[in-house]
Amino acid sequence: MARIDITKHELVPKHEVLSEEEANKILEKLNITKGQLPKILITDPVVKKLKTDVGAVIKISRTSRTAGTSTFYRVVVAE
Repeated sequence: MARIDITKHELVPKHEVLSEEEANKILEKLNITKGQLPKILITDPVVKKLKTDVGAVIKISRTSRTAGTSTFYRVVVAE
């Protein structure tokens, strides 16, 4: 049985794991801590595909016809 790559689906926005350096720059720019970021579960199907760890910062880029591109950040949590 063939597996479906959910990251290729048109409704799934682009997710990418930031390096520690990139994450620190974003947190500094936003003047927040990792704990203040919205959370995404390690059990999320896209996070599983990215094979990342708890504490990683994920950059999510959504494209919209009306708003252009919107960028969101999430921190990976266990629960």
